[in-house]
Amino acid sequence: MPINNVTALAFSPAGVNHRWRPAPVVRLSVWWHVAGLIALVALPSWWPWILGALAANHVVLILAVMWPRGNWLGPNLVRLPAAAAARAEICLTFDDGPDPQVTPQVLDLLDRYHAKASFFCIGKKAAAFPATVTEIARRGHSVENHSYGHSFAFALYGMAGLRREIESTQAIIAGITGRTPRFFRAPAGFRSVLLDPVLGKCGMRYVSWTRRGYDAVHRDPAQVLWRLAGGLAAGDVLVLHDGANARTRTGEAVVLAVLPALLDQLAARGLKAVSLPTACGETYTAGSAS
Repeated sequence: MPINNVTALAFSPAGVNHRWRPAPVVRLSVWWHVAGLIALVALPSWWPWILGALAANHVVLILAVMWPRGNWLGPNLVRLPAAAAARAEICLTFDDGPDPQVTPQVLDLLDRYHAKASFFCIGKKAAAFPATVTEIARRGHSVENHSYGHSFAFALYGMAGLRREIESTQAIIAGITGRTPRFFRAPAGFRSVLLDPVLGKCGMRYVSWTRRGYDAVHRDPAQVLWRLAGGLAAGDVLVLHDGANARTRTGEAVVLAVLPALLDQLAARGLKAVSLPTACGETYTAGSAS
């Protein structure tokens, strides 16, 4: 199936792609640049001030890109909907996988606690380890889109590059699981100014997080657990990593050392771990991407 056909499938309950509406900061930036060009033609001697104003606008856009939990560049799912919070639901999300060694162990721990999660998979890793992706879906978790190559320059890509990264991953995951992802998270959470129209065309929602433990870089499980569980409440979206994980001093993936204690805390607080589609009330059937 061509990639464009895959991404044109129904992602919303109504079966219609989301219509992109530029965020206020984006609209303001466009008008700011138009006004700057007009002023430069009308008042060329003011060029230092005009260029300075345009540079200031670019600083604002850079700050927006570097603010993972912000919504200046468009809607951003930082917490679950109020209905999910009322049901005492939280969402565990796992980034940068699949990993053929670590991911199956994460799945076993989730099964032990009857917990569900969402796995934001890198497209090229999903293509390399399709059996692991299949197992994630088989056990009732959702597989979502985390770009194809996970480049830290992702936020600097042009529109065509963003489309290739997202649409190719959509096609890969849909081909493996029979379900096309509905949620996207940018590498490192750095969100491109040009990303939202691509997500709108694909009918996808952007997701960041409520809290993250930095288990990809910190080797101390206690510190990671404190970051995730301190102030934990219904409706939170948590980020861990089943790929690119840091290792404890004994060589164990930090996520595997943290996850049992975290799941124990969820149970003690009466919180239920569910996938993002479940929390957001979205339903679909396997094979809908065919």
